[in-house]
Amino acid sequence: MDQPPQGPAPTAAAPGRRKITFPSALTVLAIVTLAVWALTFVIPSGTYRRNDTGKPLQGTYHREAAPGDFVHRLGDLFLSPVNGLYGIRDSKTGEVAPDAVGALYGSAGVFLFVLAIGAFITVVFATGALDRGIERLAHRLRERGALLIAGVMTVFSLLGTVEGFAEETLGFYGLIVPLMLALGYDRMVATGTIILGAGVGVLASTVNPFATGVASSAADISLGDGIALRFAMWIVLTAVTIGYVIRYAHKVRTDPGRSLVGFLPGDRELAAAAEEPPELTGLQKAVLGAVTLVFAFMIFSVIPWASALTGKADATPYGWELGWSFAQLAALFLVAAVLIGVLARLGEQQVSAKIVQGAGDFIAPALTIVLARGVTVIMNNARITDTVLHSIEGAVSGTPAALFGVMVYIVNLPLAFLIPSTSGHATLAMPILAPLADFAGVARSVVVTAWEAASGVMNLWVPTTAVIMGGVALAKVGYDKYLRFVWPLLLLLSVLVCGFVALGAVAG
Repeated sequence: MDQPPQGPAPTAAAPGRRKITFPSALTVLAIVTLAVWALTFVIPSGTYRRNDTGKPLQGTYHREAAPGDFVHRLGDLFLSPVNGLYGIRDSKTGEVAPDAVGALYGSAGVFLFVLAIGAFITVVFATGALDRGIERLAHRLRERGALLIAGVMTVFSLLGTVEGFAEETLGFYGLIVPLMLALGYDRMVATGTIILGAGVGVLASTVNPFATGVASSAADISLGDGIALRFAMWIVLTAVTIGYVIRYAHKVRTDPGRSLVGFLPGDRELAAAAEEPPELTGLQKAVLGAVTLVFAFMIFSVIPWASALTGKADATPYGWELGWSFAQLAALFLVAAVLIGVLARLGEQQVSAKIVQGAGDFIAPALTIVLARGVTVIMNNARITDTVLHSIEGAVSGTPAALFGVMVYIVNLPLAFLIPSTSGHATLAMPILAPLADFAGVARSVVVTAWEAASGVMNLWVPTTAVIMGGVALAKVGYDKYLRFVWPLLLLLSVLVCGFVALGAVAG
């Protein structure tokens, strides 16, 4: 899930020297806010004329002075986090302010949705059912190596694509590493199974609230838009990634000398220490079933079924379609958190504590969304957003749809490195990228898919996340050796992603 990147526990620095660390996502966005505010005094102001749905009309850009003086703009900077949460866009002037009259421009709905997801996931983990289920699966398949790898990676990928399962994988190294060693594999196989299993799911997120959800909201489309393309991409990319890890595992098992990391003293003793986890109780099975139903219902509630089944974007919704958005989904996960707690018999005190704890644990990604939205408010009020769009309009005009989708993917690779928060990156980039899709005649959902894939590919190797650095530290494989292991797969995934977004752009 999307959280500020943190590395493994810092080592002691030499006397007189300070350890250099990458700034947190909140710090990066604070710097971006100041930089963008300063640029509003340099970039010319201007606007597009818009249609009834609020989308800019290509070729209608014109210069238009921004309202207010220096003091007014200083007020925009001061209020940017507040406007990013619940700023209202004035229906007449288009300016965003907390006391304006018009439509909500801030990200209050997504903010609460992230907190609700945090509460739900924390309650689920408190039941112990999900952990126990994965442990049982791993142990049951312990004597069938390829099937074990495929089974664990499929589960991790599924969790990644629906709820951003990432940091939670750090708790499974103590189980997976001994099992892989017992099967004659090396520690890199365990590392690949865990990191790449969850990571490819996040890369090909279908309804992951921290990637697809936030990006769809910022792009002003439904969470279900483009889900067919993302689902197909998830199946193919997951299968390719599983095959890649199994291929390496078979090579190591056949010839241990071809291992990239070798074997440490005591590995065999560690493997022998693996014990069978207890059986799932009836209550834990019920909890897992309930969690499955919640996510299945979420997917059902957001898909525009009439459009998906007829292939017509403007199809009249069926009477049974729910068409839910973030307000309803936030309520769903808050209610589900309580119901899961009651089902698991956690007790009123523990359920309440876990809901509060979960919301608190997820306040960091929620705040990155608010800060990033605050940056777009500054750009909106200074009327430079349309100027930036206009500067790129010429490059997009006449660009083949397939090429446009690939360009969005490539452009977002460095942005994903510079803005380490997935949610912050989405909130910041989508107000620019989504209208570009309109100019190129491409569905906005393709932009969301290309963006999340770029973010996902970067998060499979960047050294600024706990998932990567903490994982290689726990597995004792070395970051440099992990890079050597994963880079061919990254290239292959990038080629496949470009193919999918190009196909989606042309078909859409």
